[in-house]
Amino acid sequence: MPMTLEVDVTSGWGPPDPWTCVPEPRYGDGLAASASPGKTEKPRSKTQRVTALRVTRRYGVPAGRIFDAWLNPALARLWLFATASRPLARVEIDAHVNGSFCFVDRRDGDDLTEYVGEYIEIVPPRRLVFTLSAAKYTYVNTRVAVEIAALTKGCKLTLIHENVPRPHADHAEARWVGLLYGLGATLDSASTPFHNPQE
Repeated sequence: MPMTLEVDVTSGWGPPDPWTCVPEPRYGDGLAASASPGKTEKPRSKTQRVTALRVTRRYGVPAGRIFDAWLNPALARLWLFATASRPLARVEIDAHVNGSFCFVDRRDGDDLTEYVGEYIEIVPPRRLVFTLSAAKYTYVNTRVAVEIAALTKGCKLTLIHENVPRPHADHAEARWVGLLYGLGATLDSASTPFHNPQE
């Protein structure tokens, strides 16, 4: 199915914007807090100012397909923290509450970026909540909530990323916009029929 916005008369959505993934105004500016109760953080000499990001996107595929793409390692390695030209080098997903994940992006030789976290809530096919930190920023422990709402045709995904340090907020927001676009492109390419000459 193509990744296009459709006007949904019943919900009052307006005409499609050329950007189908829309960052929304930031909310929840404040001081850093622990993303997981009971976990301790290393003490810091300065209090970190943080913000929350909110990004939404509509997809022309069922909510279940979108939800599964977050937890299926074969699909996740193609879009989650990856780029169109470089899938992830390693993906480990233990998809249950209190289970963990690790995504490793290898750039230019030995330069590694490792994204790790723990699943806090998994409610198929509509809600996924997890902690997230990058190994090179171990002092930053953020929380991501993904809400997926079924629509008449397709679904709407809302992502909220909390405790993002303000100096990293613009980059994180742009990265989520790109990743959610990549999710749609991955599912579109996965659903494109192909001709098997042996058939």
